Amino acid sequence: AAPPPSGSGEPAPPPPPLQYSLLLQHLVGDKRQPRVWDPAALGGIPCPPKSEEQKMVERVMESCPFKAALACVGGFVLGGAFGIFTAGIDTNVGFDPKDPYRTPTAKEVLKDMGQRGISYAKNFAIVGAMFSCTECVVESYRGKSDWKNSVISGCITGGAIGFRAGLKAGVIGCGGFAAFSAAVDYYLR
Repeated sequence: AAPPPSGSGEPAPPPPPLQYSLLLQHLVGDKRQPRVWDPAALGGIPCPPKSEEQKMVERVMESCPFKAALACVGGFVLGGAFGIFTAGIDTNVGFDPKDPYRTPTAKEVLKDMGQRGISYAKNFAIVGAMFSCTECVVESYRGKSDWKNSVISGCITGGAIGFRAGLKAGVIGCGGFAAFSAAVDYYLR
């Protein structure tokens, strides 16, 4: 306790210096008061509480079956477009090996383009669904969402696809698909 100031007009003695250790106790020590995290208090955009319907839609959209179905549909569309594109630039579309000098008709060319588009669409849809399912399962198992999930699921998907041709092809498929997944993940993040 500081002594009372004397009435002789002398200035009051200066307050004792602030001790750094006392300040730290209030900032990081036992005396620290936790603050409630409220983004609106910081000038953020106020968000109304989510309704039960919104929470249900979020749960559905974050589920593994929805992600797999979305990847399957996206792969089908992308594969179909890629198949039609490659058939469009291929000079052998509509070509008949029995009669090499005959010019194919537009109907034959379109039929071949459609068949190639459907073939590519099916393959891309299967690969997309496999990759999405394995990534979702790996993410659920690990409890993290980082680049390792896509590399692990890429290795599993590539290995499963390549394993049909043998162990060596499975290992090469695992490495190739994992590297491709890592590159895509690095580019997108």
